[in-house]
Amino acid sequence: MLDNMPRGTITIEEIEMGMVRSLRKIVTDEDIEMFAQVSTDHNPVHMDDDYARDTIFEGRIAHGMLTAGLISAVIGEQLPGHGTVYMGQTLKFLAPVRPGDQVLTEVEVIGIDHGRRRVQLDCRCMVDGKKVLIGEATVLAPSGKFD
Repeated sequence: MLDNMPRGTITIEEIEMGMVRSLRKIVTDEDIEMFAQVSTDHNPVHMDDDYARDTIFEGRIAHGMLTAGLISAVIGEQLPGHGTVYMGQTLKFLAPVRPGDQVLTEVEVIGIDHGRRRVQLDCRCMVDGKKVLIGEATVLAPSGKFD
């Protein structure tokens, strides 16, 4: 890796099939409140215990996009890391994430197009070993080569 590349960045020249990076985060009430402020999504299923108890979830849940944001964190900070450009993302929400849940987010390289600097990533979020979110991302990876 070149000295001028940000720490933690994996360039397209270094990326290999099957590479995996991950993070763990406990989703807190404060996270949910801050996400509601930033997104302006104050749906009571996220914000109001009494309301949420009477829903199919039987309690408050985190915003799905808050959980999806953990995928963005792994991509932007670890694989490929700083300088990565998001090109697309599919998401399938399988189960709710609740305040206090610890989410394990993993991103795995499943395709590489070196010529176009594109990387396909399998993305998954799990709580207690159960998948709560799956999807695929396409990103433009940084390069260590300068023309």
